[in-house]
Formats: sequence, C-alpha cells, structure tokens
Amino acid sequence: MAEEKPKKGLETEDNDHINLKVAGLDGSVVQFKIKRRTPLSKLMKAYCERQGLSMRQIRFLFDGQPINETDTPAHYFALIVLT
Repeated sequence: MAEEKPKKGLETEDNDHINLKVAGLDGSVVQFKIKRRTPLSKLMKAYCERQGLSMRQIRFLFDGQPINETDTPAHYFALIVLT
C-alpha cells in the first residue's frame, strides 16, 4: 500500500501557526502570526520593538495572569480547551 501524503493546505501540529493580538493600554492592537510552539519571548520582543518600548517597561498578561517568556501559544491553547 502506498504511503499517503498529507493533503495540500494542511500542516503538521508543529508547523501550525496561530494569530495573536496584543492589546496595549492605549487601545492599540498589534497582530502577530507565530507557530504554536514558538516561545512567546519572540512575540514580546517584536511587540516592544514595534512600540518603541523596553521589555522592562511592560508586562504581558493573559486573562489577568502574567505570561512567562518561555511559554508558548500551545500552552495557553491547552488551558483554554481544558477549562
């Protein structure tokens, strides 16, 4: 039996991307597209660069809880699904 190839347009779990929005206190929203397994530090640094801020000046929260730089979107997606 021939090995099945993945259907075009489908990606493996490790390559899945997710769109995230970062909302600033000033009401601005910046959208990012990153892989589910990419550490959120990459998004945090990119956001700070775009906004002209230092990582020391800003805190990132998800549902009111601090986000760790080593966390990934997959970590938070799992929390949403489980609750």
